[in-house]
Amino acid sequence: MSPGKLNVTSLSERRIEQLEHKLRAKEERIVVLETENGLLHLKLAQCQGLIETSRDELAHLIRLHKEEKNCQANLIPNLLLLNKMVQCLKQDLKDLCLMAKVHAREFQHQCKCCWTELLAPIQRMQLQNKAMQELKTKMNDLHQSFLEVNERHKRETEKRKILHNSLIELRGNIRVHCRIRPSLPFDGTNGDHSSLHTQSGLSEKVTYAADDETVLVKSSRPGHPLLNKTFQFERVYKPGDGQESVFQDVAPLLTSLLDGYNVCIMAYGQTGSGKTFTMLGPGFDDEKALSSGADPDFGLIPRATEDLFRLIQEKPPGSHSVEVSLMEVYNNDIFDLLAKDASETIGIKRDVITTRDGKSDVPSLTYETVQNAGDVLHLVKKGVQLRARHPTLVHAHSSRSHLIVTVTITTHVERRRILWDIEQNVQTQNKKFADKVAMHSTSGAPCLSASAEMKKQVKTKLQLVDLAGSECVGGDAKLLVMLCVSPCQKYLSESLQSLGFGSRARQVQRGPAKKRNVSAVNRPK
Repeated sequence: MSPGKLNVTSLSERRIEQLEHKLRAKEERIVVLETENGLLHLKLAQCQGLIETSRDELAHLIRLHKEEKNCQANLIPNLLLLNKMVQCLKQDLKDLCLMAKVHAREFQHQCKCCWTELLAPIQRMQLQNKAMQELKTKMNDLHQSFLEVNERHKRETEKRKILHNSLIELRGNIRVHCRIRPSLPFDGTNGDHSSLHTQSGLSEKVTYAADDETVLVKSSRPGHPLLNKTFQFERVYKPGDGQESVFQDVAPLLTSLLDGYNVCIMAYGQTGSGKTFTMLGPGFDDEKALSSGADPDFGLIPRATEDLFRLIQEKPPGSHSVEVSLMEVYNNDIFDLLAKDASETIGIKRDVITTRDGKSDVPSLTYETVQNAGDVLHLVKKGVQLRARHPTLVHAHSSRSHLIVTVTITTHVERRRILWDIEQNVQTQNKKFADKVAMHSTSGAPCLSASAEMKKQVKTKLQLVDLAGSECVGGDAKLLVMLCVSPCQKYLSESLQSLGFGSRARQVQRGPAKKRNVSAVNRPK
């Protein structure tokens, strides 16, 4: 190929390359423009959306503007009305302020007047308060003095009781306590068709406990003289006093048992006056009563046995043994409630003999050895169930016999013969000091042979009597009579009889109670 053709060809190729380069540049420009066009279309759509939103907001603003104009048109009359009302209120406030100032001046004037009127009473009240304080001080001093006098009175009363009991011990007087029972349902009945007025009169209380030592009988029956009489006893129990209160005054006598004295406690009074309740308690012949333990309604017999064994437990083991006998006195006959005959019949009749000392005794009476209070209560329960009963006009379960429960305590004390002789000599010279003789040999005592040791035995008896007279009194016992009386008009004559008996019994001087003699045997070695 010629050089000229080659140049044309190369120029064409370069021209083509240039055109292709420009074409690619144009195509790239087209792509950029299309991209920009898409963005512009997007912005256009956004602007159109903003325009629509602006149109809506403009329409809303136009509506709000119209509503505001309407409100302004309606508000102006209201504002004018409110302004008028405010002006009226301001005027009223001025008037009220003037009235308040006037009332304030009047109130201050009235306060000054009232203060002037109150000043004098206040001054008088201050003087009265001062006087009241002085009176309180005096009253406190008087109260303190009263407490001191009351305490001295209590001490003196205790001393008087101690001296009175000592006097009773020396004279051998019978201790008499009186118990007034509460009113009971049958007190208002008379067993006939009497009027209600008569029935209510029967239950009227005429017997009272004036204090702890005085019984007052006060009655004013139509057709009868006025009765106003008092009776003095060692102790008087009100209807509300419980069994424990009664026993607390009897308990000191139990200590005398272990000191070598016989003790007799008996209940005296008419049928239905509370003797069996006081001595035994309610329903004592029931199984429940026996197993109920320390029943608050238990009478003197259960409580005395409990306390007696408590005192014995405080002594050295084996130093005391206890036996019990139960005797019934019915129609002047003596029945042994613990004895059985060949046919197993319980309650054998016994004979009474007169000893050389002129005392009555039942030698064949059965004695049961007991180990604790439960054994005693069991035997007493058996005896209570065997007692002869017969209904009376007072109540249908009246005991028609005398029950005598005898608890015999045997005291065993070992000592040397030399102390035995000393005690006997001291007893002869001065009985008061004999009770204080030492019960054990001293370390300085001379040694004696085994045959010189002695065994001392002292037997004392505690007799607890229900519905008895004086069958158990032999003259050497500390005797306490528990009078039981009814408070009602219905039983006035019987109550007066019982109270009179108690007053006469207090005057009896039986001589000092005798300490039981000791029986001594040589203990074999």
